Amino acid sequence: MPTVTEGGATLRYECSGGNDRPAVAFLPDVGFGPWVWGWQAPKLAGPYRTVVHAMRGTDGSEASGPYTVDRFAADVEAVLADAGIRRVHLVGAGLGGMVALRHASEYGRARSLSLLGVAASGSRVDKAALSALHPADPAALESSLSAAFTQQFLTETDLIGRITTWRREEDATGEALSGHCEAALGFEAGALYELSLPALVCHGVDDPVVPSAAGEKLADGLPNGHFEAVEGKRCCYVEHAAAVADAIDGFVDGVVASGE
Repeated sequence: MPTVTEGGATLRYECSGGNDRPAVAFLPDVGFGPWVWGWQAPKLAGPYRTVVHAMRGTDGSEASGPYTVDRFAADVEAVLADAGIRRVHLVGAGLGGMVALRHASEYGRARSLSLLGVAASGSRVDKAALSALHPADPAALESSLSAAFTQQFLTETDLIGRITTWRREEDATGEALSGHCEAALGFEAGALYELSLPALVCHGVDDPVVPSAAGEKLADGLPNGHFEAVEGKRCCYVEHAAAVADAIDGFVDGVVASGE
């Protein structure tokens, strides 16, 4: 995995796909390591150059504060610059979507935003539900998946054990996890009307961490925002990976074709 040093931390990222293709970068939710993009990124690595970034404190990227949305946005900028990417389509889930919003407002690389389970304000994040999704005790990781996935998904797939293992290996813990949580809870997007780039906002209809209504409000506040409801909970983009990947592909392809 390539690395880049930014703000006192060495950060890991991985690129796939040809350098001549439009670039899509994936930014994960609070605490999650790159495992969470194991469904979306491979599917989109055909038509696009994909970048999967391990946020500081996850999967070998150094656990070094401050853990703020501004700091995370600067990390993303450093990764994209190191990868030689001039323009990018940002895909962000939860905290990663907040980081994408901040990056788009502060830097000049973003061509579009695909936002999954994102609110314009951290006040819409249910702190108790967020804590339940990220328990301090590793033994509780398996039971915490009920906030991320529907019971049908957990019952009918064989992924519970593997996801739990990936989380133990890659997710943020301790001070880094607390920092991720506080960054999300303290976020304020600011003037959404200034973000005129195309934006696709997808949200799980039964998301316990951020209500779907907050996603709809975010889409309404973005001048070129479009909202799509997705069946499922916090990680609906994993549970319905094919449908969400197709939606992102169609959206980004349309932006590329329009020349925006």
